[in-house]
Amino acid sequence: MAETTQQEAGRGLWYGFAAYGMWGLFPLFWPLLEPGAADDILANRMVWSLVAVVLLLVAQRHWGWIRPLLRQPRRLAMLGAAAAVISVNWGVYIWGVNAGHVVETSLGYFINPLVTIAFGVLLLKERLRVAQWAAVGIGALAVAVLTIGYGRLPWIALTLALSFATYGLLKKKVGLSGLESLAAESAFMFPFALGYLIYLEVSGRGTFGHTVAGQYGWGHSGLLVLSGVITAVPLLCFGAAAVRVPLTMLGLLQYLAPVFQFLIGIAVFHESMPPARWAGFALVWAALAVLTWDALHRVHADRVARAAALARADRAAAPAAPTGAPVADPAPARTS
Repeated sequence: MAETTQQEAGRGLWYGFAAYGMWGLFPLFWPLLEPGAADDILANRMVWSLVAVVLLLVAQRHWGWIRPLLRQPRRLAMLGAAAAVISVNWGVYIWGVNAGHVVETSLGYFINPLVTIAFGVLLLKERLRVAQWAAVGIGALAVAVLTIGYGRLPWIALTLALSFATYGLLKKKVGLSGLESLAAESAFMFPFALGYLIYLEVSGRGTFGHTVAGQYGWGHSGLLVLSGVITAVPLLCFGAAAVRVPLTMLGLLQYLAPVFQFLIGIAVFHESMPPARWAGFALVWAALAVLTWDALHRVHADRVARAAALARADRAAAPAAPTGAPVADPAPARTS
């Protein structure tokens, strides 16, 4: 049994690596869809995401969650809001990557945990530990330093972090799995995305189903269709990881994606990193190090507390020695 559990945990770890690894490699994919503009790519991604997720649901025969959901207007409203927010996130991310701001997009996902903590304080009235306050303060200082380094607010990073943190908050309240949530959100956005694709077609700006000699051919349309698949597959891997590994491990794995994005921005796209930006990123990494240390320390403390509670319960449940039973003499002290 223990060996089976260990094998499942190992498999879950690989699923987690696969999910965050694919998300981290996304900056290599979106430029392949040029000369499609960001809005064209986004609309195609929404349409083909629904197609991909419906095919997955058909393969799994997983439909039982839909009817109860349709009877809950509040959850539907939150799903509609989540769909709108993630559309903003996707659109800004695609535009940022294709406009040469890969490093800044990675910054958005580095600071996302800090924004999530801030949301917990402001919206959910959660109380922070000292280390969490320190991490948030260092993160705020990092944004100030990066603003100086960029000569403007790092609005791409902030938009990505704020939208994804909002999306996470809404998903937490809705309580659907990744695949179910993607299906519902894609269904919400599908009519708008399809209508926009028709508008692009009528206005002559659409690229799906077209070929232009010397620029793009039918392979371009195939890649647009593939955008739906690469949206769904990491979510499946993430879902498989989430049920097999502890939440703390997933929390550590999430840093893989922005690390990959950052390295791609530096090594592949040769984006500029003047000293002020390095300083800002160093502060962000320091904040994340404090946050990670605090989370691991908390997990260790909780584990020790649970072990102590179990030990006390075992002692309380142990039968007491009968009254009058002889007591063994203590062992004699050893002398050297």
